[in-house]
Amino acid sequence: MSWEAWLTLAVVVAMVVAMARNLASDLIMLGAVVIFLTAGLFSKSFPDAGKLLQGLGNEAVVTVAVLYVVVSGLSRTGAMELITRPLLGSPRTVAGAQARLMLPVAGMSAFLNNTPIVAMCLPVVSDLSKRTGIPASKLFMPLSFATILGGTCTLIGTSTNMVIYGLHVAETKNRDGLSMFDPAWVGIPCALAGMGFILLTSRWLLPARTSAVAVSGDSRQYSIEMMVEEASPLIGKTIEGAGLRGLPGLYLAEIEREGRLLPAVASTERLSGGDRLVFVGVVDSMLDLQRVRGLRPATDQLHKLDAPRSERCLIEAVVSNKCPLVGQSIREGRFRSVYNAAVIAVSHRGERVNKKIGDVVLEVGDTLLLEAHPSFADQQRNRKDFFLVSRLEGSTPPDHKRAWVALSILAAMVVVAGFEWLSMVQAGMLAAALMLVTGCCNAVSARRSIDWEILVTIAAALGVGETMRSTGLAKTIAETAIGATGSNPWLILVAIYGTSMVLTEFLSNNATAAILYPITMATTASLGLDPKPYLIAVMVAASCGFATPFGYQTNLMVFGPGGYRFADFLRLGVLLDLVVMAVAVCVLPLAFDLKL
Repeated sequence: MSWEAWLTLAVVVAMVVAMARNLASDLIMLGAVVIFLTAGLFSKSFPDAGKLLQGLGNEAVVTVAVLYVVVSGLSRTGAMELITRPLLGSPRTVAGAQARLMLPVAGMSAFLNNTPIVAMCLPVVSDLSKRTGIPASKLFMPLSFATILGGTCTLIGTSTNMVIYGLHVAETKNRDGLSMFDPAWVGIPCALAGMGFILLTSRWLLPARTSAVAVSGDSRQYSIEMMVEEASPLIGKTIEGAGLRGLPGLYLAEIEREGRLLPAVASTERLSGGDRLVFVGVVDSMLDLQRVRGLRPATDQLHKLDAPRSERCLIEAVVSNKCPLVGQSIREGRFRSVYNAAVIAVSHRGERVNKKIGDVVLEVGDTLLLEAHPSFADQQRNRKDFFLVSRLEGSTPPDHKRAWVALSILAAMVVVAGFEWLSMVQAGMLAAALMLVTGCCNAVSARRSIDWEILVTIAAALGVGETMRSTGLAKTIAETAIGATGSNPWLILVAIYGTSMVLTEFLSNNATAAILYPITMATTASLGLDPKPYLIAVMVAASCGFATPFGYQTNLMVFGPGGYRFADFLRLGVLLDLVVMAVAVCVLPLAFDLKL
């Protein structure tokens, strides 16, 4: 190998070791890129070093960025809950939750692009984790892995398969060489085996890290009244069936119905329109109540605020001794008129207040949970009425009226991209624009939804992969591994699969496919072998990047929300790689003749 290839190999090894020690992945990847740039290796990848940042404009990076905006629209309207809550239900075990999640996701991924599936499922899985108390780290990685496994089942399931197909058609001029469901003979057994392995072993191999919300340790207890709207989809459902029992950090204390008080509410109690539900819990759980379709705070002051609900947020404010309303009830002091904010819950010395909100007499040190326009926080920070004013992120009430608009935009994006009328990035950009134009999300929420750390990591990973390719390191690894197997067809199959599997953990899946395709075709032609099973091996192996967070872009998308570390992917991913490989190299000779 050249000195450039040796240097690239040394940097990649150092990069993997550093990330295995849980250092910041985006900074490590950028550090590797800086080394390559300083050593002049990018001159082999790009015409000049000034184009180093073109990775940020790569289609994969832009696609993920605009999908975050699409997800923001789905989240702000509560759209995904309409479909996913009946599908996912309220599983009681980790394995049950994983099975309910992975099976439909894998099925969709066989025909749709993996990235939007993961993007639209991010808030769904987060909500499932909160509702069931199952750690998010037990769910997000299976979500990503299920989409990867499902994508291996058809020719259109992943871009990797399409790359191999396109190269094969271009070289052989034979469109009948690979058909739509040829990968299914191997993809389906691999998907079933992979998901089964996750279900059986994730209790030991996946960490049980609670989310930041679950471990916040907030000792302030609020009580809040929520009303069941007259046209609510919750009417007629039991408390448990409506998902209002067992919420983390929250419990239903009583129901007021037509002037009657129902204490110690049973989980089988059915809800009626106009019911006033009194919940007790911490502030993080109050955010979850805001997102429940068909529930709204019971106070009538919300309708008198200037800003529409879709533009408001929740704010915590601690009453100071300078507040002019101290010693008066919230109703007598006309709190809403004075501050243009509605009090929806009060915590007195960290304890809940057993009074109607309007009757609560304000005291110094009371913590108020307010619904107001975000500008309230900016206005009151410079005044002396409150000791502390803090806006709660992600607390804007969902605009359920636009839920079907958001779902329609999502469905149109999937159809347009699925039938290849537009590329994924074009369809995603159009969908993101429509989310903004229709009011499903606004510019502020769109900007905040983008995870820049993930985008930087993806862009840097593309630079590292391109350097491995352009310095000849990737090709040298592939030729050495395959050339060492001799002429045994099955050993060649194992070598091709294994080489693809290793390279895809560091290169993009499409780059791996592009490198292995000509090597595979040359090897099979020289030995008189049928190239089809070997090309399918490349398809499956290049798609299945489980062992590193940058092995597949959906892994990076769940890396932060799941609270994962680099070692978590190694622990489960390496074994899953080997399980899928074992199934693939055993099934391929049964499904196809390895020789001509």
